[in-house]
Amino acid sequence: MSALFEVKDKVAVITGASRGIGLAIAHEYAKAGMKVVISSRKQDSLDQVATEIRSAGGEVTAIAAHNGDKAALQHLIEQTIAVYGGVDVLVNNAATNPHFGTLLEAEDSLWQKTFEVNLLGNVWLTQAAVKSMRPRGGGKIINIASVNGLRPGHYQGIYSITKAGVINLTQTLAMELAADNIQVNAIAPGLIKTKFAQAIWENETLMEGVIERTPVQRIGEPQEIAGIALYLAAPASSFTTGQVFVVDGGITVPML
Repeated sequence: MSALFEVKDKVAVITGASRGIGLAIAHEYAKAGMKVVISSRKQDSLDQVATEIRSAGGEVTAIAAHNGDKAALQHLIEQTIAVYGGVDVLVNNAATNPHFGTLLEAEDSLWQKTFEVNLLGNVWLTQAAVKSMRPRGGGKIINIASVNGLRPGHYQGIYSITKAGVINLTQTLAMELAADNIQVNAIAPGLIKTKFAQAIWENETLMEGVIERTPVQRIGEPQEIAGIALYLAAPASSFTTGQVFVVDGGITVPML
């Protein structure tokens, strides 16, 4: 493998890794020789993923943690350091979207839950991880945003606002952490065939509209996000920071 993509023995923490995009990134990182720490809410789901990764020859540790629980996220990093000695790569992927409807009809509890998981959780986990990255000479932080952070999704206003916040968080952290040799970037996927987005891709009417607006005439697969995540974890991206990488089949391309 080219030295540009040499990540063997780097330690990566990935949230929301029991399925979908997080799962695909975990598998790709493990195949590249990284020591992968996978996290999500449920330990049993993580254990199944860990078994799959180990059976393929990967190095993995599964640690359950809710992305809206600051103490749990701090424990996640502490356990990672205890097992592997530190953190080199952090992938903030966990997210929730409990409200499908207009902004003004959403209850306060839905706003609070979405902000805690999608935005504050990323802040808390980054705070803990950076304390390990600095003495190691640098690191990589990859935030999974969304095309909805670039323009709002229909009836997905709260989610869209949090993802816009993730993009601004990425840019702000990139400036603040550049001197520490920590690169911070975001990936903004379009519609990907995951359980998280199942309500959309299983709806024929919604899907017709999406496909019609997408130049490649299909939705994405989780593995198609994992490739850019590997680039952003590798030395190849050492001069790349504060950027948003849109992976959406072209749906956000302006069309007349």
